[in-house]
Amino acid sequence: MIINTTEAINSFSKLEFLKEVYEIIWMLVPILTLILGITIGVLVIVWLEREISAGVQQRIGPEYAGPLGILQAIADGTKLLFKENLLPSRGNTLLFSIGPSIAVISILLSYLVIPFGYLLALADLSIGVFLWIAISSIAPIGLLMSGYGSNNKYSFLGGLRAAAQSISYEIPLTLCVLSISLRVIR
Repeated sequence: MIINTTEAINSFSKLEFLKEVYEIIWMLVPILTLILGITIGVLVIVWLEREISAGVQQRIGPEYAGPLGILQAIADGTKLLFKENLLPSRGNTLLFSIGPSIAVISILLSYLVIPFGYLLALADLSIGVFLWIAISSIAPIGLLMSGYGSNNKYSFLGGLRAAAQSISYEIPLTLCVLSISLRVIR
């Protein structure tokens, strides 16, 4: 069902000076709905994974953080935010610090081409899928940078492994997207 936002805005209020405010609100509704849905989905998946793992291992799962351990993922995220930031003493601190930022920024930039509603995208490009693949392919470089910047062979091997895993997920996804795109072009 496609909702015409201009009709909804006009029926929402007859005041002309608030029309711009209503347009902004109606533009943010699909974006916030998507973000809220993804966040709740991740919390539920983490909770289910912990409960299923506890059941398989015949132990008690998380049960003290909120009812039935639902708030355990939020407690883990809060603990992660307050952890101390350690930098390697003999490593390259610039590479070590910039690497994770590049990985996260490339993933956040890939949201530019995702349409959040009918005729509502942050960047409406004709090459949106290819730009998404190109931007998300930058993330392994950040993983390699942080592994190399630590000046530790085990951390470097961990960075190589993480980059290899990231690439191994991207190649089949790219092939699927390209095959669908080529089929649509014909």
